[in-house]
Amino acid sequence: MKLSEIKSKLNELETIAFKLPNGTLVPSHFHVTEVGKITKNFIDCGGTVRYEEVVNFQLWNANDYNHRLHPEKLLNIIELSQKTLNIMDNLEIEVEYQADTIGKFGLDFDGTSFLLTSKQTDCLAKDNCGIPVAKPKVKLADLSAEPCCTPDGNCC
Repeated sequence: MKLSEIKSKLNELETIAFKLPNGTLVPSHFHVTEVGKITKNFIDCGGTVRYEEVVNFQLWNANDYNHRLHPEKLLNIIELSQKTLNIMDNLEIEVEYQADTIGKFGLDFDGTSFLLTSKQTDCLAKDNCGIPVAKPKVKLADLSAEPCCTPDGNCC
């Protein structure tokens, strides 16, 4: 989800809820402790220099039950961070939340809750570092039932 999208959704909501990939909700008394711009300059295993920028939200579960974060407050935090850190609306959002260690999640929306989506590592240079391309699997049952060994058959 892009920053412009969450801002649009926040304008429509009365409450904020974040749901983890396993379906459980982040406790409603969470805080957004950071909104930032993360810049990553790196080289992949194939030697290509890459550059990424994301907006980072850090969610924190505090024992403060009296200060629930409302949509307009989060929107104000986002807008202040945009002005201060020169964050553009078109950047993707990455969310940090405490799991066994700090977990990094993507962000989506289901009409009611913001969904923390699982992120996976990947090789960005498969063609340069010898990772074989997965061959498509074919089920024998899906092959045509026409007779084999005819001039226009499908067996040879």
